[in-house]
Amino acid sequence: MFEGIDEKKKLLDQKRPLPVHTLRSLEEHLIVNWTYHSNAIEGNTLTLSETKVALEGITVGGKTIKEHLEAINHREAILYVLEIVQKDAKLSEWQIRSIHRLILKGIDDDHAGVYRKGNIVISGARHIPPDAVHVQSEMERFVKWYEIDGQKRHPIERAAAVHSDFVKIHPFIDGNGRMARLLLNFELMKSGYPPIVIEKESRAEYYSALDRSHTTGDVSAFVSLAAALVDRTLDFYLQLV
Repeated sequence: MFEGIDEKKKLLDQKRPLPVHTLRSLEEHLIVNWTYHSNAIEGNTLTLSETKVALEGITVGGKTIKEHLEAINHREAILYVLEIVQKDAKLSEWQIRSIHRLILKGIDDDHAGVYRKGNIVISGARHIPPDAVHVQSEMERFVKWYEIDGQKRHPIERAAAVHSDFVKIHPFIDGNGRMARLLLNFELMKSGYPPIVIEKESRAEYYSALDRSHTTGDVSAFVSLAAALVDRTLDFYLQLV
């Protein structure tokens, strides 16, 4: 599955470092598109153009303060992830909590970066997340798996598994989907792959692949979805450079 993708990555690596203006435009494009689609998947009603305007500090009429904050916070979370990737920081519970605090800043400060204390259900999914009393131990298991067994997997497979396992635990009251997509791209970028954007139009396929992995333990459909997006994104990058 990964051979063709890794060949394209080698081609991109040969062109590094990319021109400064290209990097800047790619980052701006990424922040707007990633923020729009990730928030839209969760029900935010800002359009793509409205998201761009909101990120420029302009209030969009008819939209809630929460929707504006979701866009601004998501951009800050992306910038933080880019920063810790550049520092080659490892995935840890502290980093996870720090990213989550940015996502909920000013929206729900009491639960920002705090593991949930109550039980929840995921609308439309068959999987039921673990009881709240097990969240801490499940997160410790998750990070330990990442540090040991996760490192034995291909980076794309590892990134997809990080996303899937994190959502399966659902450690926070809110923001788990956005967190999972940030962690997926954190892992891809750490390994030199471009970040991907799961578009809201693919929401049904995306949720179906995740629910399958959570109920059967078979993560292959979600890995395939992520790999296809990495492949498409590499094509986009190679066209630009």
